[in-house]
Amino acid sequence: MGDQVVLLGLGQGDDAGDDCDSCGTSGAVCGADSAGCGSDAASCGSGAGGCGGHGEPPTPRAAVLACRDALRAGGAEVRLVEANSDAEIDTVLKETVLADGKLVVVGNDDGEARAVVRRLVRRCAPPPSKRPADLPTDRTLPDLPPIGLLSLDRNGTDDLVARLGLPRDPAAVAAAVLAGRTARFDLLRTDGGSVTLHGALLGGADEDGRPVPWRAVVNVDDAVLSDGTDPLLLCTVVNAPGGSYTEVDGLPLVTAADPADGSVDVAVAVLRYVGKRWLGNRRARVEVRRAHGRAVAVTPTEDVPFVDDAVTGTLTRKRTWWVERGAWAVYR
Repeated sequence: MGDQVVLLGLGQGDDAGDDCDSCGTSGAVCGADSAGCGSDAASCGSGAGGCGGHGEPPTPRAAVLACRDALRAGGAEVRLVEANSDAEIDTVLKETVLADGKLVVVGNDDGEARAVVRRLVRRCAPPPSKRPADLPTDRTLPDLPPIGLLSLDRNGTDDLVARLGLPRDPAAVAAAVLAGRTARFDLLRTDGGSVTLHGALLGGADEDGRPVPWRAVVNVDDAVLSDGTDPLLLCTVVNAPGGSYTEVDGLPLVTAADPADGSVDVAVAVLRYVGKRWLGNRRARVEVRRAHGRAVAVTPTEDVPFVDDAVTGTLTRKRTWWVERGAWAVYR
């Protein structure tokens, strides 16, 4: 019998997840093979819901079917499933990666992978009272089973797939799953019950796009990046290199993030004023403070908008991220 593989897409569910963080949506995978375009992309029309005409880039549905067909050609038994809530994600996990099967998460952005890994952590993390004796001292959970990532952004350069050097072509994703080639990366857990795979960016802008200053205490291990008195423009918590979490509007924030070095990289952009107030010519400049370590805590004095692995929300109280070295794995 070949590998049992599920291609999982996330639909628009009513389960908001943890602490104002949604699970992300894609709705890219139909629940049955007979639904939608069928298995032959060339026979489909180019209208809405079709697989695209000749010379057009593959639609999301076509990418899913291409991955499915490549998996089947390699001897795997494949199901296409859509999950619309945390409970449905849990059911898929129980039937696949927790039962010697394989899972490929289909998504438009990092939010889908985050949602699945978040539920995987909740199922695998032992309670403190039952901590295994062989668990490393710098970990709170065992090695998570690997998952595959199939990005529906065919030209993406700023998503997790790109930043971790993962395959983007559906056939290449299938080949990695069939061969069992994996790589392990650090995982950021949070005290809000969630996880961060790529990065989080805190801070907002007004209706004209100008950043709105805010204040927070930001600690990285024993280092203090902000004591709560300086106006902040941005704070970024980064696990993987490059992209919008490391540079904003040409301003470099985190410059050397490594997703497998056992540390989290943090930067704050502080608004500083130069000149004497009474002359009326004070000039503003931005100072970037950086640090890396095992954990970071951000305690805002006011509500702050954020985006975490492409999922938006509002931080209303202290949030702590800490590193689980090499805790999650992906087919590569």
